[in-house]
Amino acid sequence: MGRAGRRLPAVAALFYAALAALVLLGVRDVLFLYEENRCSMTYMYEYPEYLKIKLPKKTVRRYPAYELYLYGEGNYAEANKNLILTGIPVLFLPGNAGSYKQVRSLGSIALRKAEDVDFKYHFNFFSVNFNEELVALYGGSLQRQTKFVHECIKVILELYRDREFAPTSVAIIGHSMGGLVARALLTLKNFRPELINLLITQATPHVAPVMPLDKYLTDFYTAVNNHWILKAQDLRNLTTLSVAGGFRDYQVRSGLTFLPRLSQHDSALSVVSSAVPRAWASTDHLSIVWCKELILAMIRAFFDLIDENTRQITEDPKKRMSVLNHHFVRHPAKMFEESPDAFTELTGAFTWIKVKTSKWTYSVYNDSNGKYFTFPLASHRKSYSHIYCQNSMLDTSSWIYGCINSNSSMCLEATDLSWRAELLPTVKVVILKLQDYPSLSHVVIYVQPAVGNKFTLDCEFFKEDSRTVWLPVTPLFSFGLSSRKILLNSTGLLYNVQLQHFDHIYQAFKIYIESHCHLLKERKPSVYRLHIPWSHEDSVTVAKVPSFTEISAKLHVAQPGNDSSVPVLNIYSSSDCQYEIILKTSLLQILGQIIRFHGCSLPVYVVANILLTYGGQLSTLISTGQCSEFSLELVRSAKPYKVDPVISIVVFLLGFNWFREIWDSLSLPEVDAAVLSSQDAWFPLVSLILFLFGAGIAYWSGVFFSSSLRLFSSLWLTLIRPSVLQKDNELITPRRVCVVVSLALVSWTTCGAFTIFIIYLRYVFKVIKLHVSVRAEQNTLNGDSEHSKETSQNAIKHTVKKQSSVDGTSEATQFLCNNRTIAEDVSTLRMHVTMLNLFTWIVLLNLPSLIYWLKNLSKLLRMAAKVPLPLSVAMLAFGRTHLYKVPHFVTFSLLLHVLCCIV
Repeated sequence: MGRAGRRLPAVAALFYAALAALVLLGVRDVLFLYEENRCSMTYMYEYPEYLKIKLPKKTVRRYPAYELYLYGEGNYAEANKNLILTGIPVLFLPGNAGSYKQVRSLGSIALRKAEDVDFKYHFNFFSVNFNEELVALYGGSLQRQTKFVHECIKVILELYRDREFAPTSVAIIGHSMGGLVARALLTLKNFRPELINLLITQATPHVAPVMPLDKYLTDFYTAVNNHWILKAQDLRNLTTLSVAGGFRDYQVRSGLTFLPRLSQHDSALSVVSSAVPRAWASTDHLSIVWCKELILAMIRAFFDLIDENTRQITEDPKKRMSVLNHHFVRHPAKMFEESPDAFTELTGAFTWIKVKTSKWTYSVYNDSNGKYFTFPLASHRKSYSHIYCQNSMLDTSSWIYGCINSNSSMCLEATDLSWRAELLPTVKVVILKLQDYPSLSHVVIYVQPAVGNKFTLDCEFFKEDSRTVWLPVTPLFSFGLSSRKILLNSTGLLYNVQLQHFDHIYQAFKIYIESHCHLLKERKPSVYRLHIPWSHEDSVTVAKVPSFTEISAKLHVAQPGNDSSVPVLNIYSSSDCQYEIILKTSLLQILGQIIRFHGCSLPVYVVANILLTYGGQLSTLISTGQCSEFSLELVRSAKPYKVDPVISIVVFLLGFNWFREIWDSLSLPEVDAAVLSSQDAWFPLVSLILFLFGAGIAYWSGVFFSSSLRLFSSLWLTLIRPSVLQKDNELITPRRVCVVVSLALVSWTTCGAFTIFIIYLRYVFKVIKLHVSVRAEQNTLNGDSEHSKETSQNAIKHTVKKQSSVDGTSEATQFLCNNRTIAEDVSTLRMHVTMLNLFTWIVLLNLPSLIYWLKNLSKLLRMAAKVPLPLSVAMLAFGRTHLYKVPHFVTFSLLLHVLCCIV
């Protein structure tokens, strides 16, 4: 029994150490293991200037901490100082702790673009200064920010009054929480929806807060999302684009940025930056506002959105969505045209060449003569289902056409199939299903004169079945020990690898692609695209040939229940090359996905484990009179089967209408587990894993607290001679009443979290003193142990034989009483350590509110400026005959000043 008791803590420590290591591996995957930064920095050509816009006095009084600025550079900024504006207004809203100066990347590139068109059109970029408020930590300011933005919109539109092309609406770009504030404008009672026609959000968590730290934040989200669902019909004239940062953005996971899908609301688009054409790069939470590739896509879209008649952003929602799809979803490598011509004349004295083969390659270098290559379709329709063409010339001119019912070798009028093309990093490609074009007789490839240019064109006919490979993914619990392998031996240019059963957010795989080529010659790079059909979260990888490439496959959004599509790995390959594809489950990335999606819920599981342990300690105290150690009680009491089955039963019963009616009649809130289980069927298992992770963290937090208290008590014993701890049996004393009243006053006048923090520090001090007292008593007892043992033995002998020697007996009794007192103190200390552990989590969960309050203590400076006057009066009133009081008044004023400087 003794050996088993000693072995149990060691085994438990190893088990909980393994759990903590798994948590750390998951955190490491989220925070550090992602693709390198592929974004280019944006630079200003001239010094940026921010012109402060004068606001109405009423607005300034109501929102003294907020400001509105107009961005400018050089001569443009100088010309705008008189606020005679003729451009198109765009308002930038910074996010959590964001600066109004983050608008400079957008404003600078838009200014350069306007210079390219000789300022025929240009944009005026405004930016709001929210005083860098931490609204992601505390939601109490979100409503105030929303109302201020409404006032800013009215001021901006007023600046354009009586202009020739005066705008009636404002486009808004919101970063992070700024995007949510923009959406919240529509919830204001006196806000007119027509004041906004375009909203672009950057890394904005639309679905839910990243960390639901306070009720203000969750209520704000509920109000905004409910309004957008219930009032979807009123939002048809508002076009919304949400851009997520991908896996590099560990602050806001991309799944939270996807706008709700509503059948009646088709003017919203959500994309991940890794899928945006001409960017194809993941961004972190801050670089998304300066990533040159993304900013260029936005500015190009803005200029394509301009209506030539009104010289403002078009009022046509369909055109707005067409432009956004053109620049953010599928780019055909052509300049945007709202209504491209149905037919195009193929003019020019160029050579016409007929191609009869099913596979064709043509390289161009310094060719001054243009050519037309015609591919008759009649001879290929029976043998093949598709035609695939690719062009390495990445200009925006048309290059592929379709002839309608042409029997001659030439085609003077054709439909432009270049609009069916798609731009990739190294080529632009077209895939045509022959069955969809029954009227086409020929496909024509136009090779333009290439003086000084070198490019290659390839075309091939193929059957879809021959280029589609089905690859079932490895099981979730294979842990990378098993793999799936396929070999592509064909000489084709395109392969589609269907990843079967890849539809859950907790799945994560490593895909290894090794290319081998028969001939050593210069080849264009291969392009690998992981296409997720139910959301715009594709990732694109460019690899040299031959090469060995590793691709991570994981999801931002799980497959919807009504969607049966399958993720596809598109391989745009080089001819005469062999591709070996190996797929393995990645345990490290699975842990990363669990932390990415539920890491913010870990405190709930940690506190649940500590509470179960606390309950077990109380039960042990009642039954034995002694409080058990935290680690041993954690092993005994913190069991997932005590918690999860109850929640599962409640979630199951909520599926019945009668139970749901009872639940709602009692005004009980929605069960979080029911929502999470409806989003992914694997959540109950993940919840069990999270409970174990919480147990590991709780165990090591207990070890940390015990070690910290031991360290502090050792320092105390070394530096200060301990005094006997006085036990106060009175519950209510005048001193305690004063402390309670003082803390209540501090909470009312400052911040509740600040009061909790003060109480916590006081409690830590009390526990340290208790620990010091117990150690001092133990040291005293250990110092006299030899003498006490001899005295007790002699006393017992005398009691048995002679029933005398009262002195020895009294010493033995005193020794036993001391042991009993120390045991009681140790038991009390163990209970206090567990309570301190729980209290620490209360402080941690309230810490964001405290940080927000400290950040906004700038108001204290105003108070510090007003304090010297009453202090001077008080000093003259009470210090003329009591000079020793003068330093107190001065010290109070200086302390306020020091506190302002620290904050």
